[in-house]
Formats: sequence, C-alpha cells, structure tokens
Amino acid sequence: MRRHKSLYDRIASFQNLLKAAKLAQRGKRFRDPPARFNFRLENELWQLHRELVDKRYDPGKYHNFKIYEPKERIISAAPYRDRIVHHAIHNVLEPIFEPTFIYDSYATRKGKGTHAAIDRFQQFSRKNIYVLKCDVQKYFPSVDHSILMGLIKRKVGCSSTIWLIDKILSSHCNDDRGRMPIGNLTSQFFANIYLNGMDHFIKENLRCKYYVRYMDDFVIFHNDKQFLWHVKREVEKYLGMLKLRLHDSKCRVFKTENGVPFLGMLVFPDKRRLKRTSIVRFKRRLKKFQTLHKNNMLALPHIIQSIRAWIGHAIHANTAYLRKLVIENIVF
Repeated sequence: MRRHKSLYDRIASFQNLLKAAKLAQRGKRFRDPPARFNFRLENELWQLHRELVDKRYDPGKYHNFKIYEPKERIISAAPYRDRIVHHAIHNVLEPIFEPTFIYDSYATRKGKGTHAAIDRFQQFSRKNIYVLKCDVQKYFPSVDHSILMGLIKRKVGCSSTIWLIDKILSSHCNDDRGRMPIGNLTSQFFANIYLNGMDHFIKENLRCKYYVRYMDDFVIFHNDKQFLWHVKREVEKYLGMLKLRLHDSKCRVFKTENGVPFLGMLVFPDKRRLKRTSIVRFKRRLKKFQTLHKNNMLALPHIIQSIRAWIGHAIHANTAYLRKLVIENIVF
C-alpha cells in the first residue's frame, strides 16, 4: 500500500488555505465570524500559514450545544479559523483516500449524499425480500483515537501531517481516546476512514452484494433472513476490533415490501413517504419561525431558505399533495 509523503507543505500553503476559506464560508458568508475573518482575509490567512509552517498552530475552544431533533446530540462547533484548517486538510487528503472507499458509501462524498443513498436503497429493495438495518451505538464518541491514527498512517507517511491531525483530534477531548466531535468536516471524513475496513469486509469477505452505508447507518439486503442474522454476528465481531458496538434495539431485519425507515424516509420498492416525525418537526419549526418573525427576531430570507431546504428533501418522496397542503398554510 502506497504511503504519501510531503503533504504538509501542500496543506499549509497560502493557495490551499485560500481555497479552504472559500469552502468554509459557503452559506455562511454574512455571519459574524466569517465576515470578521474576511474583512482581513489576506492577513488572517498569512497568519494561519505562518502558524502552521512554524508548528505554532493551536486549535481554539469548541462551542458545544445540544440539538434535540431528530434525536438528542451534542454538536461541537470549532472556531471559524479552525474550520478553514479542517478544509485545508480535507482538500489534500480526500483525493488520497477517496479511491479506497467502496461505491456504496454515501456520507460526505462528492456526487453522493442522502438522496443518492435513498435511491440506491430503493433499487436494492426491488431485488431482495429482506434487509438488515444496523446502527453503530454512539459512533462519534466511540471512535478510538489510536486505532484511527493507525488507519490514517497506512496512507499518510508525512509526520507533520500526522502531527496536525493528532493536534485537531486531541483538541476536543483531554482523554487518550481523542473522541471526535460531531459537526466537523474532518470528523465526518475520518469517520468514513474508520469504517472503510468494515465496508470491504462486508462486501468482499461476507460476499454481500447489496450493501449501503451512510456514516454509521448501514443496510444489507438478501433473500435469506438467516444469512442476514449470520452477517450481523460477523459484523459485530469485526466492530469489536474497532471498539464499537451495534445498537441492538436498532438492528432489525425488515421485509422490504412493508417499507423500511431510512434517512428520514419510509422507503418501499415502488414508492417513498416522508416519516411522520419529519413532517411534525417541520410544522413545529414553521410555528417557531412565525413567532420569531412577528417579533422581528428572524428575517424572511432565512425562513425562505429553510422552507426551500425542506421542500428540496420532500420532493424526493411521493409528497406532491403533502407539499401543497403544507405550503398553502404558511402565513408570515
């Protein structure tokens, strides 16, 4: 396996940092942190460049907050200048690791994403009677620092790049596990690397032709239910080597013809429906928007952007009548 060296100069270069800054500000350009950074963009990037070159770079403190939908989780937001460094790392490492990923891994990859995963899920459901649906228990907090670094070192032979990755991983937690924060681009990228071996094990060792993974949610299709339970036991053994566990209450075998919940939709071989919880969350959000807008606490463009995002998701299901019903009742 080829190990790539001399990567650090490319990561720390001014040109790469400028490209990273443009990626980091997408959709956030007018928010305070990006706007302040962009006001002195050239000076800020040169300062970041010098810190990286001299290895004086120190990540800032994360801003932690809870979200409750679709489930309760702690999100850790890195300072804006650190997010630029995350993009700079991703710019250089992504082309190295991308060829090692299987086709049917869909999270945070170019040309993939949620809706492509749902399309593939439905395609496979038309060819199989059963599907095993699995979820890794507390995935991000359970990723082991030393195991992850070992997997990265298989492809990265640049000691300075390893130093920077280790610095970022260690900045979130002081214990030796180096838990990855939910919310970072690098966390999502490293999370794909961490389960890449499992993907190949399922496809190549267990001979599962119909397999889809989106981050820590994965599904395996087959016409033999007993084979799927055998696969589950073998996957549990493999995950044990990564110090991970399956979420037993969320690992089930479904009949594809009855519809299966996957990435916010109920997917049948011939149709898709939005999950009821998704519709309820959106209606609740609209009511909150109405209150905030009435009190001049939320601008209309932000509301329109959120509504368009929901419609962009809903349009991938059989929701023409539902969308008409919901949109007609929106009043601001």
